[in-house]
Amino acid sequence: MRVSSNSFTDGGRIPGKYAFAVPHPEEKVELSDNANPHLAWHDLPDGTKSVVVICHDYDVPTRGDDVNQEGRTVPADLPRTDFYHWVLIDVDPAVGEVAEGTHSSAIVPRGKPADSAPEGRHGLNSYTQWFAGDEGMGGDYYGYDGPCPPWNDEIVHHYRFTVYALDTDRLDIEAPFDGPAVLEAIEGHILDSASITGEYTLNPDLV
Repeated sequence: MRVSSNSFTDGGRIPGKYAFAVPHPEEKVELSDNANPHLAWHDLPDGTKSVVVICHDYDVPTRGDDVNQEGRTVPADLPRTDFYHWVLIDVDPAVGEVAEGTHSSAIVPRGKPADSAPEGRHGLNSYTQWFAGDEGMGGDYYGYDGPCPPWNDEIVHHYRFTVYALDTDRLDIEAPFDGPAVLEAIEGHILDSASITGEYTLNPDLV
């Protein structure tokens, strides 16, 4: 089993059109197109009844006091954690791919609705927690929302897109669900999986 993308190369930089924000010379960052990248799966194992797509950034700071603070940086040796950017389940494996921009093509304040997936079912991404309490942006963020790492992080962030081939056509899980809940629900149902990873940064010293 393998995964490919027409939008970026494995181990390469993710173009800004697939990000939540891009660098800006005066304002540090500005909002971007937030389009989901193309993603395709190949050579699924026999018996695959559905696929799950999860994208997560595993370089997210575990402490936020330095994040996006002028005159400070997020140190490279800070322990890191996961941030989920896309949770998609119950996709017919015969579909073969997710086309660019079909699951997200803009930033939607307060988040896209749960029924916005053209195939499968969308789960909550981690912007739900990130914007919690924000008057203008707080809400339930379903589907894909792209990279927006701290503009003062000393490291480039990595975004892993993983496709899981499952032996069930529908997971026994109901909305609202998020990445960790899906990873728990697919235990015992995984026939195979494959990933592709892209890099992204908003730090002008690392671009």
